[in-house]
Amino acid sequence: MRRRHSDPARARLARAGVLLWSLIAASAVHAETVTDLAGRQVELPARVERIILGEGRYLPTLAMLEREQPLERVVGILPDFRLADPGTYRLYRERFPALESIPELGHTSADSFSTEHALTLDADVAIFSLAGHGPSSGSSRLIDSLEEAGVTVVFLDFRQQPLRNTPRSLRLLGKLLDREREAHEFLAFYEAELARVRDRLPDIAREDRPGVFLHSRAGLHDTCCETMADGMMGHFVDYAGGRNIARDRIPGVAGTMNLEYLLVHQPAIYIATAIGSAAREGEQPFVTLGPGVSPERARQSLRRATQGRGLGQLEAIQDERAYAIWHNFYNTPMNVVAVQVIAKWLYPERFPELDPRATLATLFQRFQPVPLDGVYWTGL
Repeated sequence: MRRRHSDPARARLARAGVLLWSLIAASAVHAETVTDLAGRQVELPARVERIILGEGRYLPTLAMLEREQPLERVVGILPDFRLADPGTYRLYRERFPALESIPELGHTSADSFSTEHALTLDADVAIFSLAGHGPSSGSSRLIDSLEEAGVTVVFLDFRQQPLRNTPRSLRLLGKLLDREREAHEFLAFYEAELARVRDRLPDIAREDRPGVFLHSRAGLHDTCCETMADGMMGHFVDYAGGRNIARDRIPGVAGTMNLEYLLVHQPAIYIATAIGSAAREGEQPFVTLGPGVSPERARQSLRRATQGRGLGQLEAIQDERAYAIWHNFYNTPMNVVAVQVIAKWLYPERFPELDPRATLATLFQRFQPVPLDGVYWTGL
């Protein structure tokens, strides 16, 4: 019987076919379906190399896992980071000059987000927030357009249920970026620091807790007073053992309370959130905190902001039980620092050894590629 000689080209083709099917099989094995923070079933891509950030202020969160290369995979970004947190943006721009060259996909609202521009970026993934400045879980037309183009859409949440959803969001982000070890490392730190508050507070009936008025973005409006209720920093007050007086008056996440109500139902503690920054020139009506802000400038800005709009009639302000905290804590895993700060304001005798400044310094040293600069809370 005559033996047939093998065809080298045919053999190479066969080997290539085996290799291709092996790669396809491996991708199928590694593809994972997860539930994102909007409750959607999402199949994660096997590789994520190009990311759109639909909430620009998520870049420091991305850096917690990406560490020294937070921009490496970002191909598009909403400019809320530059516009709403110019101090931190400046630190990132100085450390990573390429930040300025990343395409911006709108302004600071979901309606301004450019679907057409996003579709030109050849992204693998778009990371959005449940609610905020960018596209939300209600942006169904945008989500459909991106997914039809092969872009995986994933929702995180640090805003609506921040303390409950921060661990869930970081674990999901770790899976998405193949940074599960880094996510575990951060969450071990995060949960240990939260426990330092939780473990020192007994169960206190709501009516026995000190009343707190949370004045959101103090100085932004001429009338009194925007506040946070069931969401954002309102949850920090609850966790720290306070009674957020807006919770009983305002449905939903945020709203407005009038000065007359506050004068009748005097809060024990007044807390303003600060949107002023050192990056903005000139006199500002806002409380100023964050990168580049000195302790004296922060304190003076709080004193100035609490003298107008009738706020000076509040007993908490007259008795100097008035404080301010960096507004952007509301939308970041750094929220654990805000919880510690508020707990010390409410119960100084219970937390003599708790040092939120040390917590913030450790967070920057271990999980941020930029230095800690400035002050992030103050008091009268």
